[in-house]
Amino acid sequence: MKLRTLLFSSAAFALLISCSSTEDPASTSPAILPSDISTHIDFLASDAMKGREAGTAEEAKAANYIADHFRKFGLDPAGTENTYFQEFTVNMSVLENPHASDSGSTADKRLAKNVAALLQGTGDSEEVIIIGAHYDHLGMGEFGSLSSSGPKIHNGADDNASGTSGLLELAEYFSENRPETDLLFLAFSGEEMGLLGSQYYVENPTVELDNALAMINMDMIGRMNEKRLMIFGVATTDSWESILTDANIDSLNLDLVPDGTGASDHTSFYYKDLPVLHYFTDTHADYHRPSDDPEWINAEGQAFLLQHVARVIEQLDAMDKPELTFNAAPGQQRQSMSMDGPTLGVLPDYGFDGEGFRITGVSDGGPASKGGLEGGDIIIRIGDMEVADIYAYMGALNELEKGQSVEVVVLRDDEEMTFELEL
Repeated sequence: MKLRTLLFSSAAFALLISCSSTEDPASTSPAILPSDISTHIDFLASDAMKGREAGTAEEAKAANYIADHFRKFGLDPAGTENTYFQEFTVNMSVLENPHASDSGSTADKRLAKNVAALLQGTGDSEEVIIIGAHYDHLGMGEFGSLSSSGPKIHNGADDNASGTSGLLELAEYFSENRPETDLLFLAFSGEEMGLLGSQYYVENPTVELDNALAMINMDMIGRMNEKRLMIFGVATTDSWESILTDANIDSLNLDLVPDGTGASDHTSFYYKDLPVLHYFTDTHADYHRPSDDPEWINAEGQAFLLQHVARVIEQLDAMDKPELTFNAAPGQQRQSMSMDGPTLGVLPDYGFDGEGFRITGVSDGGPASKGGLEGGDIIIRIGDMEVADIYAYMGALNELEKGQSVEVVVLRDDEEMTFELEL
């Protein structure tokens, strides 16, 4: 996109300097290295960052850290007013009460920001490849925590300092191995509050989405186990499966999932009719808990994952938009599905494609834990409602009320077991 020349105004440059962090960018290598991954995660997921909740001072510090590295790598600002930032408002009152007025004068509103940077390619095409990850997390756990231990710092090393470190690693790698096609790097905030940053971006894009070949999202990519890698969105264009297979020179155990939607930021781009991919190394017992710390990150596994992403981008660089026709591939995903009823306090196994709803763990003190459910159980019935998948599970709970007792039937080691749970 050689016609998209991005220039600083003097005012914008002054704003960038005033928004810069007080620390110099970390010293890292253009190669994708486990040590560099750990450097970024250690900073973003340190206790000093207090969980990077959207709209807080620590979120702003994380945003500055990302922008400083984009600048160091020679990427152009792609936010608003020739900066690396795109600000949006988070209404905390609406988050606490969906029926609250978004325009109420007493509403607790915060200013959050996406971070955007463009690496201009060597060619003359207007096309662009989008790479994204959210950098916010749960702060002290007031929203979305699965811990019952009260307010504590939720560092979010895997969710999603891992994806953010991946974004920075890829930005640095391609700054030294520049493709012909432009690359747009997006770090979203507000994901944990409902994909707020990515939804705002697709409604207010700083680069024409019509020129985008595809969007690649990375969320929770730091816990690879036995080289297993889940990639969602494979059915959103006919070319994905061959591209992903050809890129797999490291013998990763690829679990290719058709669905183009899910609980992360690629969904916002899917609903703009873009082919998407979502890289994911699955949930774990530390998900949305204070224990999601850097010490549990598999940096070597994440390096393999990022090298796979890089090879996918290199293949896309040789393609044109007509070769990547968008396919609607929501599977059984439902954009409007929400949880209005009680919860059991379980961790879904998002990679399970069998009959029922398999869980990978239970939350301490939750109904499932108290009632005797365990990680690995497959829920097949709640009350008199059959559970064929995660959406049937959500629909069944929406029919129940907090405080109600219900029988839950699970498969455990191929044996049906019945538990009485107090919701």
